[in-house]
Amino acid sequence: MKRFLIIIMALASYSVHAQDSLQTLNSNREHIKKTGMEVLGSWAIAHIALGTVESNNTTGSVKYYYQMDALWNIANLGAAISGYISAVNNAGKTPTPAECLKQQRKIENIFLINGGLDVAYIGTGIYLNHRGTSDNSSKLQGYGSSIIVQGAFLLLFDATMYTSEENNGNKLRRFLEKNPVIFDGKRLGMVLNL
Repeated sequence: MKRFLIIIMALASYSVHAQDSLQTLNSNREHIKKTGMEVLGSWAIAHIALGTVESNNTTGSVKYYYQMDALWNIANLGAAISGYISAVNNAGKTPTPAECLKQQRKIENIFLINGGLDVAYIGTGIYLNHRGTSDNSSKLQGYGSSIIVQGAFLLLFDATMYTSEENNGNKLRRFLEKNPVIFDGKRLGMVLNL
């Protein structure tokens, strides 16, 4: 009986350590997301301000470039605020290993899908710019140029975020493979590889 209690105590302390490490990896994911949303929000605020001022002080395709710049970044600011709030709300939580892995996969997929959308934005901007040149439309030229720049920034942003989140996710997956003992506060379990 004494040995059984010692084994249970050892497993429990091991599980608590594993849970602490899981919490660290979860906190890292939310910290990466929060930092990214701060960068995106800063970019958006700067471009809304610049776009608003410059679209009122310029003419031709430059006016439309800044007009689209301001409009585009209203959406970026909304995404940044939403992501930031989500990161702050999730930072203190202690998800189960399965929930942590699910959240990690979700954030990685979001940035991967966004990267594909960014390529589509760049392509759309190139098309609009070309069409504006063909039709002698300064509006299409300006809008197209702005969408190319915004799409390129977002592609760089999403690639950086995906890489950072994937790195954290790889650490999480390795951690879960190496630490099959799980303690969720109510149950203690161990996976035996036979």
